[in-house]
Amino acid sequence: MSEPHLPWLQPGEAFPDAVWGPDAPVPGLVAAGGALDVSSLQRAYTKGIFPWFNEGQPILWWSPAPRMVLQMADFRVHRSLQQHLRKLMANPGCAVRTDTAFETVIRRCAQTPRNGQSGTWIVPDMVKAYMQLHREGLAHSVEVWIDGILIAGLYCVALGRAVFGESMFTYQPNGSKVALAALVALCRAQGVVLVDCQQQTRHMASLGAAPIDRAAFLQHLRAATVQPPLRWEFSPLYWQHILPSARHD
Repeated sequence: MSEPHLPWLQPGEAFPDAVWGPDAPVPGLVAAGGALDVSSLQRAYTKGIFPWFNEGQPILWWSPAPRMVLQMADFRVHRSLQQHLRKLMANPGCAVRTDTAFETVIRRCAQTPRNGQSGTWIVPDMVKAYMQLHREGLAHSVEVWIDGILIAGLYCVALGRAVFGESMFTYQPNGSKVALAALVALCRAQGVVLVDCQQQTRHMASLGAAPIDRAAFLQHLRAATVQPPLRWEFSPLYWQHILPSARHD
C-alpha cells in the first residue's frame, strides 16, 4: 500500500474534504499550497479549514479533529474576572470598541509569542491576507481601550454567525480575558452558539472551551455560515449577557 500524500493546491483549487486519520504523520494537516486571497480563505473557513504556518514554510491548511470550541453557554466568568469587569465598567475612561484598530490589533498579536514559542505564526503574508479579509467585512477586532490607549484586543473571522477566534494580545493583566468576554457578550446578544478556538490550549479550557467531534463542528458551520452577518458594534448593554446584574445609564 502506498503512503498517503499531502494534497498540494494550486491557487483557486478546491480544498479536499478528506482529513488525515489518527495514524497520520501530522494529524489535522489537510493540504499545502494554494493562496491566501479572500476567496480561498472564505472557502477554507466554510469547510472548517484554516491556514497556519511559519516563516519560510509553504501555506499549510489545517482542520483538527476533534475541534476545540467555546460554547457560549459554557464561558466561565471566574470571580476574579467578574471583579475586574465590574471595575472596568465603573471606569468612564474604559471602552470596548470593534473594528477601530484592526491593523494595530493583528500586528500586536503578531508580536506576541504563543505558549512560550520564540516566534509567531502571524507572518507578514498572514497579516496582509487578514487585512484584506477585514476590508471585505469578514475579519473583525474587539478592542479594550483605557484612557485612549489600546491595552488589549483580539481578532477573529466571521462568516454569517460562525465565528472563528484567531489570536489575542494584552499589555495588562486580564486584558485579553476582557476582550474575550466582550466577544462572548456580543455573540450571546446576537444568537451565536459557539466560537471556534481551532487548537486545544489549557488557557481556553480554563475559560470553558472543550473539544467537540469534527462532524458536529462541520454541521454547525453548515447552519451558521448561511445566517445573516453579525452587527460588529459593541454596546455596554451587552455586558448583562456576562454579568446579569450589570446596569448602564
